[in-house]
Amino acid sequence: MAKQKTAETEIPEDIRALSFEDAMTELEDIVRGLEQGSGSLDQAINAYSRGVALKTHCEAKLKEAQLRVDKIVVGAGGNLSTEPVDQ
Repeated sequence: MAKQKTAETEIPEDIRALSFEDAMTELEDIVRGLEQGSGSLDQAINAYSRGVALKTHCEAKLKEAQLRVDKIVVGAGGNLSTEPVDQ
């Protein structure tokens, strides 16, 4: 039986090393280039494939950040504490 690929293994190492902001910038550049329609079909397919990997990476970074975010709660007596954000 073949192993299922996970999103993490499908993302090339160079993309996994990018920050969220750098990945979004590159993704925006790819979208702009595809919208302009310049380049060959092979270039467009390669750009699209890289764009999908960048999108997956950005989604993973956002999910990771969401899991780390806490909301501040004011308790009885004015004491502040944090708890996980409701999902």
